Amino acid sequence: MNVTEQSKKVSPSEVSLLRLYLLRGGYLLIVVGLGITKWPEFINRSGSWELMEGIVQCMLLAFWALCVLGLRYPLQMLPVLLWELAWKTVWLIIVALPIWTSGRMDDATMDMVTANLWVVVFPFVIPWRFVFANYVRKLGDRWV
Repeated sequence: MNVTEQSKKVSPSEVSLLRLYLLRGGYLLIVVGLGITKWPEFINRSGSWELMEGIVQCMLLAFWALCVLGLRYPLQMLPVLLWELAWKTVWLIIVALPIWTSGRMDDATMDMVTANLWVVVFPFVIPWRFVFANYVRKLGDRWV
């Protein structure tokens, strides 16, 4: 690694303790939110789910478990928060915004918009300098 590459690298120790606590707060928001809304549905279900409902529920429970890990390893689990930020932002722009601008917003879609708007917290929590240094500028792993 040459001097230029070393200067671009941001080590985990350079992420402030405040930022780590903010990240943990973001993970905690997800852990508590999904814990309150999804665990009771999962535990108290009285039959099988339809195919897509089952997929969504299981993905959300797996996401919940990864966010629990994020409480302990906030920087290592950053891709989980980046995925959350990405899919919710895309959904809000591609799906919800056209429905809203056309005046066809129904209650179910509005409920989903409200749930997904929590994503506005994450751009303020994510340590972007660390993300760019370690996921964008850093050389990728070798292919062969």
